[in-house]
Amino acid sequence: MAQIRVAREAGACYGVERALRMVEEAADRASGRVRTLGPLIHNPRVVADLAARGVDAVDRPEDAAGDVLLLRTHGTVPEEEERARELCSGVLDATCPFVKKVHQAAERLSEEGYRVVVVGEAGHPEVEATLPHAPGAVVVGSAEEAAALPRAHKVGVVVQTTARRALLAEVVGALLGVADEVRVMSTICEATAGHQAAAEELAREADVMVVIGGRISANTTRLAEISAASCPRTHHVEGADELRAEWFEGAGVIGITAGASTPASQIEAVRARIGELVGE
Repeated sequence: MAQIRVAREAGACYGVERALRMVEEAADRASGRVRTLGPLIHNPRVVADLAARGVDAVDRPEDAAGDVLLLRTHGTVPEEEERARELCSGVLDATCPFVKKVHQAAERLSEEGYRVVVVGEAGHPEVEATLPHAPGAVVVGSAEEAAALPRAHKVGVVVQTTARRALLAEVVGALLGVADEVRVMSTICEATAGHQAAAEELAREADVMVVIGGRISANTTRLAEISAASCPRTHHVEGADELRAEWFEGAGVIGITAGASTPASQIEAVRARIGELVGE
């Protein structure tokens, strides 16, 4: 019989749990509508559950005028927050505290005269929310992009909270070739780093890996990449209904990990369904 194991660190991080508590409390006590500015977290099933409760996502503060609005965990640009506070009946800041630290680090480096480099994914909401905190900041997603930057005297580095430590090391190495001074503020979330290390550890021992979380989630996608590097039979799912019995044929150890936006209930649902499929 197959052994089903969940990674020692997996699932919803502090920032996500905090945001979910905030939205639930707001929905319970608000007399009017409660909205979120963009998806609260990168988990389509959780977002759909919130919408079913009447908490839907809007693209602009103007779309929530007169309502209570939650700022999503990834943060928002200062101009949008200002408009929200002008237009909405209440604004709750669900930005992850660790994302706030990235903003503060970027501001500090900029004030001290560093050209700020944000290591992460261009276009990602967290990265987009960070850029305004350091005018002139640039986004770098690879060592090659870093090496192509114009030479600078002082370069300061901040990092998307869900980035890989290996990527940060590669980018910093490249920046040393185009800057006289490189100062690094390692703003990678410890929960993210722990999830990645635990996934890699389990994947080395598993015959099959199942990674749970939104396909639009950067940190979940990285967990799938890390798992696949050690366990080719890796499957990324958003819910238990996507599991297939043939995935687990001949497997002795089945590993499960989950992204930082995945509640414990979704992990347990997947674990239970795998148990049914393999006859646990």
